[in-house]
Amino acid sequence: MYKFILPLWLAAWPAYAQAGVEPSVPLTLSAALALADEGNPALAAARHEVSAQDGTVQQAGLLPNPSLSMERVDTRRTPPDSRETTLLLSQPLELGGKRAARVQAAQRGRDGAAALLLQRRAELRAETAATWFAVLAAQEQLQLAQQAAALAQRAAAATGRRVVAGKVSPVEATRAQVAASTVRLDLIRAQAALATARARLAALWGNPAPRFERVAGELDGLFAALPELPLLAEQRALLAQAPAMQVAQVEVARRQALAQLERTRRVPDVALTVGSKRSEELGRTQAVIGLSVPLPFFDRNQGAVLETARRVDQARDEVAATVARLELELVQAREEYASARAQAQALRDEILPGARSAYEAASTGFDYGKFGFLDVLDAQRTLLQAQSHYLTTLADAHRAQAAIIRILGVDHE
Repeated sequence: MYKFILPLWLAAWPAYAQAGVEPSVPLTLSAALALADEGNPALAAARHEVSAQDGTVQQAGLLPNPSLSMERVDTRRTPPDSRETTLLLSQPLELGGKRAARVQAAQRGRDGAAALLLQRRAELRAETAATWFAVLAAQEQLQLAQQAAALAQRAAAATGRRVVAGKVSPVEATRAQVAASTVRLDLIRAQAALATARARLAALWGNPAPRFERVAGELDGLFAALPELPLLAEQRALLAQAPAMQVAQVEVARRQALAQLERTRRVPDVALTVGSKRSEELGRTQAVIGLSVPLPFFDRNQGAVLETARRVDQARDEVAATVARLELELVQAREEYASARAQAQALRDEILPGARSAYEAASTGFDYGKFGFLDVLDAQRTLLQAQSHYLTTLADAHRAQAAIIRILGVDHE
């Protein structure tokens, strides 16, 4: 699909990926994807969230700590035989499966963080691919502007010679110079557009000053990277495993686990107490055993149970809403992709060859004095507009392709 070059750079690739700084040589699409995956700040934050959830799971599985207490009756030094000292060790006992439910809820929270990480990676991949193709299109646009500037300058020089020879009016020379100046403005805009696209691509891996000058691709590769779409039914079948769907489904499981946790909290915990009581007056030590049981007369956690049950219903409705949204986005992206690809193919196969042939004929006829400068200028303008439209259409197609990748989480090839 693409011509990827520079084997020496590929051998040194791991060092660049770890540093988060791209090489100064032309950047391939696969290299840009690797850099973004390694250095994107938002993706790094999502990875840290998964690691943080590991701590939450660990904490959820810990048993409650025991407590040690001491009580002394009569702290006077005299008479010493009136003192009583009680030493107690109390251990809370969780009943109703609270610990298992708490661990389950924490694990579902970690699953949610992992699903969000996968979703953000898919979004980043799509954005990186679209931005890389935008840089390639900007490169081609700059090349067109440079060619147009050279052609306009050549036409202006030829018109000047014909004015000197008395074959055309001096007005023609003025028009040629104005046309050349206008094309130079287009060249300046194309240079600025390429610089902006390069900066936007490098920002995806956190580099504010891009080192690469170009991306490694050709104009033919822009169209070659636009395959025919598979059937809609095939892509709809992939929606069940789409990153956004996984996030929504894991959220249902997380809220169900939270609902189960709140139901276990309706069962009161007990506290077992063991210790000793020393009576100086009696001169003996007595064992103390106690059991503390809350009486759930008023608070049976009924409000939290109701809330979490409704949260589960909400999460299920959000899954249905996600399905509808993704199906609509997929259909829209497919239509945009198919339309842009068809336009690009028509421009490449029909319009561009005709515009190029007309310009070459007008330019040759102008050199031999058969056509006026305005004929050449019109033919040149038509060719440049067709080429610019072709690049714009290709960029639209690649944006739609990136949207499909973002929705499905996989390439549609």
